[in-house]
Amino acid sequence: MDNSLLEILACPICKGKLIYKKPVQELMCKQCRVAYPIHDDIPVMLAEQARELNKDEEL
Repeated sequence: MDNSLLEILACPICKGKLIYKKPVQELMCKQCRVAYPIHDDIPVMLAEQARELNKDEEL
């Protein structure tokens, strides 16, 4: 994931900052507690494609 791309991406739900989790290839939103998948280095920034984070998942 390119750092310059990460700086301009925002959560489509709350417009908040995203956290890149390289081992699981996801962008996570701390405020909404959702994760957006990354497929072939392309983030899928669709709210309907996001998965809800479990309460015990680390951000």
